[in-house]
Amino acid sequence: MSAADDEAVYFSKTEDPFNSVTGFCWLSVIFCFLLACSYVGSLYVWKNDQPRDHPDVIRRRFTSVLIVSALSPLIIWVWREATGFKPGTPLLALMGIRFEGIVLACLLPLLLTMVLFLGPLVQLVLDCPWDFSDGLKVILDSQFWVLCLSDMRWLRNQVVAPLTEELVFRACMLPMLIPCTGLGYAIFTCPLFFGVAHFHHVIEQLRFRQGTIAGIFLSAAFQFSYTAVFGAYTAFIFIRTGHLIGPVLCHSFCNYMGFPAICAAFEHPRKITIFSFYFLGMVLFIMLLYPMTDSVFFGDPPACRLVKASAALSLCS
Repeated sequence: MSAADDEAVYFSKTEDPFNSVTGFCWLSVIFCFLLACSYVGSLYVWKNDQPRDHPDVIRRRFTSVLIVSALSPLIIWVWREATGFKPGTPLLALMGIRFEGIVLACLLPLLLTMVLFLGPLVQLVLDCPWDFSDGLKVILDSQFWVLCLSDMRWLRNQVVAPLTEELVFRACMLPMLIPCTGLGYAIFTCPLFFGVAHFHHVIEQLRFRQGTIAGIFLSAAFQFSYTAVFGAYTAFIFIRTGHLIGPVLCHSFCNYMGFPAICAAFEHPRKITIFSFYFLGMVLFIMLLYPMTDSVFFGDPPACRLVKASAALSLCS
């Protein structure tokens, strides 16, 4: 980043944003909390007696979360006006909505995530009854995609949830948190809102008695843990690439794969092969994490302009 970039962010009242007062940070947290509550609260504006996977429930929730997501940039604008914080970058660019490097922003983060899931992917291939040509025929069959698009659960898990959650919990929250916390802390602070937001599943599980109380809360704690870790990963991808599309595609892929079936792998007749690919995937992921998210592929990440150039070197260079 250049010296000019170091001055790209300023307060309208001649205050130094990099020495911002505690009130500014609290206001940023409050706006993020407001976003999280709006997103989760929108799921419960509809009165219904069906579980969350019922098609009618999913349709209603599509409406509410899409409205909240469409209005979420307005929250950033209000935050900016309330704090006097004036980034020297267009709002949409800060939210990762830009065209520079977009093709590689679609491909590289997704490939990196597939490397991390190398073990589960090999496990899936070994258990798949189809050969490669059969699988290719299915993927290229238009009827297959018609069925997917008509399936409310598929639309929720692969399209609407990844798009709206990444927009609200990454693209809108990170630009508000980064000027206050810095890049590193923002990566680990932002996912806390994302993880806590998933606790709302406890309400439905208790309501429909989908397990014991202890089991439900244990499951919620486990879900909070892995969603927070996943949120940190997509926040990292968002900051490094400066694009929203990468986190959305990674989110969709992870929703499809689910949590790795490690217990099933232990009982698999080819468990040595599977665990070898688990290990290889993790090693390659660590080796490729920074090279495959290098800004040379995507252009200067807009989020990195929200901190001093010296503070951005570790994540933005």
